[in-house]
Amino acid sequence: MKSDSHVDKEIAQTFVTSKVTRTRSLSEWRLFFSLAICATIFYLQFLTNDGPESLSVDYDRWTGLASHCSDAQPINGSEILQRQENLAKILYDNGASAYIAEPGANAQYFGNISEATWHLSERPLLLIISPILEEASIVAKVTVITPAFEETRARLLPIPGIDVSFVSWAEDEDPYTVALSTLELEPGKPIYVDGMMRYFIVDGFQKAAPGIRVMFAPLEVTQLRARKSQAELDLLRCANEVTVLCIRAVQAQMYIGIRESQVRVMIDEALAAAGLAERWALVLFGENAALPHGSGSDRALGKADFILIDAGGTLLEYHSDVTRTFMLHDSSIPPEHTRIWYDVHAAQTLAHAAAREGTNTSAVDKAARDWLDGRGYKGYFTHRLGHGIGLEDHEGPYLRGGTDDIIQKGNAFSNEPGIYIEGKVGIRLEDCFYIDKGGNSVFLTKGIGGQAFSPLHP
Repeated sequence: MKSDSHVDKEIAQTFVTSKVTRTRSLSEWRLFFSLAICATIFYLQFLTNDGPESLSVDYDRWTGLASHCSDAQPINGSEILQRQENLAKILYDNGASAYIAEPGANAQYFGNISEATWHLSERPLLLIISPILEEASIVAKVTVITPAFEETRARLLPIPGIDVSFVSWAEDEDPYTVALSTLELEPGKPIYVDGMMRYFIVDGFQKAAPGIRVMFAPLEVTQLRARKSQAELDLLRCANEVTVLCIRAVQAQMYIGIRESQVRVMIDEALAAAGLAERWALVLFGENAALPHGSGSDRALGKADFILIDAGGTLLEYHSDVTRTFMLHDSSIPPEHTRIWYDVHAAQTLAHAAAREGTNTSAVDKAARDWLDGRGYKGYFTHRLGHGIGLEDHEGPYLRGGTDDIIQKGNAFSNEPGIYIEGKVGIRLEDCFYIDKGGNSVFLTKGIGGQAFSPLHP
């Protein structure tokens, strides 16, 4: 019998890789994939007969995971200062008085204030960035509005900025009136607020300044965070790579009869060993995976069951999000389920080929959906293709139908087609990618192989 690696090479030559010729028609791809899927299912029946002993090696439980991202560096202060300057220029050009955010992804991006460093409460702490004209140059004025009794703690926050000022409000004062007193307000000049800001804060500003428009930040502002820098991409790349490595490490220790809850513990241990924070994981066996975000039933793994693990965490505030649906060496997956796996893999590959600078995000979703519809799964791909990823696990822009968003260099997305047949099977494959300087899509997991290779090799 051929070795796994030899057979995998034949599959790789037969099946699709990420180096896709983008000019082929959809009908040509349908024929190509259909023939390739039949061939790979045939090969896979032989792969699973080798038995688990072919994988037996002596190794530490989570070998290599801790070192994979050990050299990762946080975003430095100079990059955050540049972000503030870019924002100030947009505010000035748009005639806006200021941009206001509370601790979260946007305050993290512009001021290094995350929810992890400052817990949200009913007492608002606010980051305000306003444009100042100094000697024909636009500079960013950074102000932090803080509860008076928390001012000392607020001053300990590592907020980059030139002459950051702290303004406190007492318990018997209106924080929004105090915040507005720091700005040069003019009729007709709006105040932009973080689109994720809690409503009671937006309402507070509107009441404190009835003659001023308080509005969510426009596209010019939101696109700043949507287009990732090289330093951001480096963090996203490492976080997503090590998440795949964690899933592979867990697969190597699984066995027929293990329970979903046991695997959840294992994947959390692996992610922790890898140094990821804010860890999470979905572990679903067999028909349980037909609910895309199901909680499972803690069922035992059967020989005919696929395993779905959707997992992630944060590396220095930047997120990973990876899904693998896979089998074990002892598994005996029904051929019809294996065929679905390869159809989903083909959909992911076609979407990746369609994602380029200047493309409408809805066209990328359509590339995957049209393929799956043509394979007879119309109605079983029940969610959008993907979401943006960065300081938030799910952020804009989104890969879905009905949008006019245009893909730009530096955008990062998930690519996660799936087929869900309730009561029978659920299969999803997810890798995140970014748009490089040449306008092409590159998997963030490319450094460790990119997409899943086969059901047996995630």
